[in-house]
Amino acid sequence: MLIGLEMVIVHLQFNYLLVGLALAISLVVARYISLVLPTFLFGLHKKFKKGTLIIMSWGGLRGGISIALALSLPTESQREVFVPITFIVVFFSIVVQGFTMGKLIKRIGN
Repeated sequence: MLIGLEMVIVHLQFNYLLVGLALAISLVVARYISLVLPTFLFGLHKKFKKGTLIIMSWGGLRGGISIALALSLPTESQREVFVPITFIVVFFSIVVQGFTMGKLIKRIGN
């Protein structure tokens, strides 16, 4: 409930939106790389079905803990910048990644 109340007073600026979207996409790419490198280094890629790493990367949803950590920052540590960007990244994660997960699985499964 407190997170919802905080969202009402978050000041979203266009540049925060751009940074948040860029970070959300960067996080998905970083997660994919962090899954692919060890998988190929240890020869595990042969054990996975096609598209498993993509699904695992896209399914790495973020949420409440990220927002709680951003809200716990003191004001002198750029809290007014981190909070809206964190909200955007979490929103992208829940809405975009969450709602498209089923479609991605169906597309890769065919």
